[in-house]
Amino acid sequence: MEWMLLPLRRYADFSGRSRRKEYWMYALMQALVYGFLILLIVAASYQWGNSNPLADDWRLPASIILLVVVYLAMLVPTLAVTVRRFHDQNLSGWFILLNFIPWVGGLVVFVFMCLPGT
Repeated sequence: MEWMLLPLRRYADFSGRSRRKEYWMYALMQALVYGFLILLIVAASYQWGNSNPLADDWRLPASIILLVVVYLAMLVPTLAVTVRRFHDQNLSGWFILLNFIPWVGGLVVFVFMCLPGT
């Protein structure tokens, strides 16, 4: 649990290094949180016999807003832990911009996150 919450404590710290364990435990925590929120959205959108799920119900819009708020709250620590992971490999934090290369960039960053640090 310590490794999952460490990037949240170092919220906007883009300097230093992060081990693989810290990065992947944080990624696991993110996947669990987002998975729970998506299940919440699915459960909120399920209505018996109602053809318009947004008609008189506040649960679906509220759960979508909650997902967006959580995503925005976790955006900075996600960027910070990724930059620190690049620093652990003696690479520049600007390598995070590889994510903007269509189709291949995310895969390249994924491979870098799997490599051991120095």
